[in-house]
Amino acid sequence: MLNNNKMNSYDSVLTYLYEQLPAYQRKGPAAYKNSLDNTLALDLMFDHPHKCYKTIHVGGTNGKGSVSHMMASVLQHAGYKVGLYTSPHLKDFRERIKVNGKMIGEEEVVQFVNDFRIKNEKQNIEPSFFELTVAMAFDYFRMMKVDVAIIEVGLGGRLDSTNIIQPELSIITNIGLDHTALLGETLEAIAEEKAGIIKSGRPVVVGLKQKETMLIFRKKAEEVCATLLFADDFAALSQSYLTISGKQLCSYVGEINYDKIELDLLGNYQRYNLRTVLVAIEQLKKIGWKIDENAIRSGISAVVETTGLLGRWQLLGVNPKIVCDTGHNVDGIKEVIEQIRITPHKNLHMIIGVVNDKNIDGVLRLLPKEGIYYFTQAQLPRALDRKELQMKAKDYGLIGECFQKVEEAFKIAKKNADVNDLIFIGGSTFVVAEVL
Repeated sequence: MLNNNKMNSYDSVLTYLYEQLPAYQRKGPAAYKNSLDNTLALDLMFDHPHKCYKTIHVGGTNGKGSVSHMMASVLQHAGYKVGLYTSPHLKDFRERIKVNGKMIGEEEVVQFVNDFRIKNEKQNIEPSFFELTVAMAFDYFRMMKVDVAIIEVGLGGRLDSTNIIQPELSIITNIGLDHTALLGETLEAIAEEKAGIIKSGRPVVVGLKQKETMLIFRKKAEEVCATLLFADDFAALSQSYLTISGKQLCSYVGEINYDKIELDLLGNYQRYNLRTVLVAIEQLKKIGWKIDENAIRSGISAVVETTGLLGRWQLLGVNPKIVCDTGHNVDGIKEVIEQIRITPHKNLHMIIGVVNDKNIDGVLRLLPKEGIYYFTQAQLPRALDRKELQMKAKDYGLIGECFQKVEEAFKIAKKNADVNDLIFIGGSTFVVAEVL
């Protein structure tokens, strides 16, 4: 039975959320709930708030956070009041729940948790951290009277706590091998779980056509009479380069055409996320959404300013150049390594930490051997011990020192680096979070 004494401070509420509720980001698979029972009970408790506004559902293995933020930025520039739910957060819990780029207030977080605890005295639901946070987001978006909420899937799709909505549109960015202990060991098995967000009669845009997964998405779409579109069928990237202002300039040709659209997210991989967004926006326009080209261009050129997105090939300093990125699985790290390869630098300093339920050998196999490594660990139970990481890394020719805290590794790397060097921070979302 939960203790239902009223909590008056934001700090006490955060302690309750983090320490009293099972949280996947800290405990890993032990916190994962393989049913929607709690989510449906919470939805009933708060009188189905998600039915009060339109929604767009965004899933996939990599890129779903970036796509969610791009979609939110475009719709906001088109004049809509936009809720945005994403996870995990990097600096502040409230990053998960935003309206028009502004985080939920501390008072609203406290009010919701106290409201839940009072309502729950009779029902005794025992939600996870994620389940309660999703309910908070849905309730807050209703209170704020949003026109639309962009909802990012947390893990998987079919049994994810967000998967009670009936969206205007679903987006699945791509499928990669991640969370295999929960979602399956193959791309096909993972696609089956991700396809769970495809809803009856609602269009779905898949960002990348993959031979292992496309038939699974087609079968699911046919079963529920959903229109299925693969973004790479609609547009090919014709050119992409960095402007003097430091933004990417991308052009697409095909059934949709965009010439020289400016994007403020710097990673090369974002050009493919952008294509997915452009195809999704076209589908929204076809079903009656008012989104003109000016809104698209201005929204895409100001994603960070409009939404506050963090941690995607984010520049933290120059001379030496310091960059962080939240890519943390094999596919994400491949993109990061390619980005490092094309970034001019003399020496490469790699501040790396990982969590223990990832394909660590797959990640280490990809990392550049010429790097100077600073092995570390984020302050959470799932983090792989820095010394164990250092030992594993030696098997792949990666040599460096280990540091108990991320901030210590960062401090030493900055001390060691010359002005023409590159310092990269990543391997885990939580390592990036501690630097930010």
